[in-house]
Amino acid sequence: MCYSAQVHAEFKKFVRATGGHGMDIDAYVKVFWWGEGKDPRKRPKVPRGVERDILQHGPPEVADLIRGWDNWEIDQLTQEIFAQRRRVADAERALQTRATKKAAEDVRIGTNKVAAAQRRLDSLKGKESDQDWRIYPGVFAPVMVAEGGQRTVKLMRYLCRPAGKPAVYDRKYPGTYNARRDNLEGFWQGQFGHHHGLLVADVFFENVEGPDGKNRVLAFTPRDREPMLIACLWSHWTDPSGREPELLSFAAITDDPEPEVAAAGHDRTVINIKPEHIDAWLAPEQGNLGALHAIFDDKRHPYYEHREAA
Repeated sequence: MCYSAQVHAEFKKFVRATGGHGMDIDAYVKVFWWGEGKDPRKRPKVPRGVERDILQHGPPEVADLIRGWDNWEIDQLTQEIFAQRRRVADAERALQTRATKKAAEDVRIGTNKVAAAQRRLDSLKGKESDQDWRIYPGVFAPVMVAEGGQRTVKLMRYLCRPAGKPAVYDRKYPGTYNARRDNLEGFWQGQFGHHHGLLVADVFFENVEGPDGKNRVLAFTPRDREPMLIACLWSHWTDPSGREPELLSFAAITDDPEPEVAAAGHDRTVINIKPEHIDAWLAPEQGNLGALHAIFDDKRHPYYEHREAA
């Protein structure tokens, strides 16, 4: 069900791949803004690659907001690494005197926390990795939409909360990052035929059961290495009480699996539409759902190679 994807998010490449005309600066600012009185620990979940691209190419207003988050988080991570190293050192000294389960756990947990904090710190300071472009449910990603007759990029959360639903909807329906084609006119009727977008991605990831019964994560990549144009539905959610911030969120549409995906053990595949259908998909003719299904039927069928993800 496309639980994760590696987004094609470098802004210039994204625009080149989709023919977009620019980014919705207001939408980006609303995601990143953490003005006076906001809790900086609630930093929005955005792939580091997207943030880095904004720092290089995006509007100064958003770049300044990201730098503010970075400075705060770098300070917090530096303190965390110092504290966890001290925890490990104390536990190792204790183990030299007497082996205890608590001391052994402190060494294990502290070491893991140091490694995780160091990876994040390295990323904030400029070190690049494939994980910089990975999104998961609940993470924000750039989505192409049609607005005012032009293609534009908005930052949206990959976990759709339909307009009119309560905020607890996310917990009640944690699978709303996946919009099944066979349920578009049921569960998704408020979005299908109305609010369409495109996620541009190089790889999608799926959970499959291995021969030993254990879960494996497989990375599927088009053999032609062309960016995938993944059909999405999205919604603009607002809180009637005004207590919760407004939210743009989306779900990727999936269909029956391509043969090679099914052979690898998964039962869904994202819908990768053809470039010539972009405008018809993004600005659908109202009431003509048949035309939208025709776009799905004419989707691209690259051979999806797979490998076990790290």
